[in-house]
Formats: sequence, structure tokens, C-alpha cells
Amino acid sequence: MKKHYLTFEKSLKDLDHDIENLIALDSESDKLNQLKSEREEKEKEIFSDLSAWETVQLARHPNRPYTLDYINAWCDDFIELHGDKAFADDHAVVAGIGTIGTHRVVIIGQQKGRNTKENLYRNFGMMKPEGYRKALRVMKMAEKFHLPIVTLIDTPGADPGIAAEERGQGYAIANNLMEMASIDTQILTIVIGEGASGGALGIGLCDKMLMLQNTWFSVISPEGCASILWKDSSKAPEAAEALKLTPKDLMEHDICNMIIHEPLGGAHRHFDETISIVKNTIINGFNNRIDAQYLKHTPEKVEEMIPDKFPDPNAHPRNIIQQAKDGNFVHLKLRHRGCEGFENENSLYNNLRNIVGF
Repeated sequence: MKKHYLTFEKSLKDLDHDIENLIALDSESDKLNQLKSEREEKEKEIFSDLSAWETVQLARHPNRPYTLDYINAWCDDFIELHGDKAFADDHAVVAGIGTIGTHRVVIIGQQKGRNTKENLYRNFGMMKPEGYRKALRVMKMAEKFHLPIVTLIDTPGADPGIAAEERGQGYAIANNLMEMASIDTQILTIVIGEGASGGALGIGLCDKMLMLQNTWFSVISPEGCASILWKDSSKAPEAAEALKLTPKDLMEHDICNMIIHEPLGGAHRHFDETISIVKNTIINGFNNRIDAQYLKHTPEKVEEMIPDKFPDPNAHPRNIIQQAKDGNFVHLKLRHRGCEGFENENSLYNNLRNIVGF
């Protein structure tokens, strides 16, 4: 991929040019080592104090990994599912089943293009009503088969066109929010780029939200905010600061649960490493059991749900415990049921916590 430098990276561009020239001369001189050291220090200086607007620019960098880059690197067995069974297949969103590590999951993510032809095909990552319906159809399948859902957010917003509005864009997003709020399987959302408005939230309502370090998530884009407030989109940098849209800001407001730190220089400079970091973060999260925030019910509610007799041997809590040990923690949330042999214990919830270690 051709290197693309943002405005605030100009000093790095100049240093890279000088370094490449010396390397072309097959030089291992002190000058080359000095330039490399100087570049490293300059990179640390730039990326240690990014403004909100610079973070927005990094999130939009054309060399960042996109949804399919993550999926293709994570899964050898990914099966993409198409269409909403009502109108069409929306190419702005990719949805399907795959295995991350040892965990079978459903993955849904917005996909941008890397050139004009791809962007037209992917609609610049802007989902249409049929895209939100497709995503919901696959989520419902995940619920039926007790599979956790991983959604990857990277969109400038939902498609704002007249045709999308005529086909019920607002209703499609609102319906997804309603369904996702009560869906009976875990949803893990990761913001990998832009997270703009309802276009992001339509597949972003979740149990836990993670954000890559140089991404953003907001009710509106900085340009849109500036155009409304000041009638001047050039004030986008000021709007970005006011919107509090960076991962750090959202952590402070309890919207983001975790920041996934990118290698120094950003995901666009460390493509494969970033993909690996996100994969390991997901696997570690799955392997570290569940804590209370993953459960939709309180311990008290769980105890109320335990019947005197346990009619389904296949869903016996002891089997559920084994599933949890094997990493299939989603079953713990799906099947809070009682059984013979647990009458003298504190509660199913506490026993699962003690035995599984979450």
C-alpha cells in the first residue's frame, strides 16, 4: 500500500524520504542511524499529544485496516451471509460466521473501499436499510445458535439518500436498536475507524464497547456539527474538541469500556500488528470468563429464575459450567436455570463465579 501522510505527519514524511535515500545508497552510516533515531523521537512527540481533530483524521486514514482485513486475518473458515430477505444485499456491511482462535462467533462490520471503484461498490461504508435488516437477520441467527456477536464499526454515517429514506432508513436503525437491546446473546462492539451517528449505532448497541486508540464515536461528524452550529464546516477541528468523541473522552463518560492501544505511529503504519492486537484482545476477553456486566440479570434475578426441578439434562448447570470452562461463556447468560443438586448452594450465579472464576 502506498504511504499516505496526514498534514501533521509532514515532518515524518521528510525524514522518511531522507532515510529511504540513504538506504537506496546501501548506506549504514552514522547519518542513517541518526535520522532513524530522530524519526523515532519525532513520532513519539507527534502521537503523544494528538488533538481530537487529528484523531478523527487518523480514524479516516485510507491505509487503516478495514473490516475484511480483520476478518481475513482472523478467520480461516469465515462464511459470509448475504441479503436481508426483503430487498437486496447491502455491500456496505459484511456479515457472517467464523472462528476467532477457538471461539465460534458471528462477525458484522461496515466495509469501506480503498479506491473509487471499491468505494462506489461499498457505498463508502454507509449502510442502507437493507444493510441494517441484513445485520439484524444475522444477529437473530446468532441468538438462535447461542453464538456471541462481534461488530466492527467504521462508517461516516448511514446512507442519507432519498432512496434509503423511502425504504425506511430511520425505521431500520430504530428497529435494530430495539431488537439489540433485548437480544439474548452477547454483543461485543469494536470501533476500528469512524463511528458516526445512527449509522454506527445501528449495529453498535452492545454489552461492551472497545475502541482502537485512534478512532472516534459521536452522534454527528465534526463537519456536520460545525455546519449546524457555525454554518461553517471549516470549524470542524473546534467541533471535534467540543463533541468529546475520542476514546479517552468516551472512557471518562462510561461509553467506551476499553481502549485498544495501537502501535506507535498508528494502525495505518502497523497494519498486521494492529490486526493481531485486536484479535488477541478478543480472545483474551473470551477466555477471561464473564464478569457481572456481561450478564443481563442480577444475581437476585438469576435466583428467582431457578426452578425446583431441572427438566433439560442437556442444559444442566454442570454442563453449562463445563461450557464456560471451554470458553463458551455465552451460554451462561442464555440459560440461567436451576437443577437438582444446587438446592443447598448459595446460587447458580455465585457457583458459576466460584467454579469458572469470573
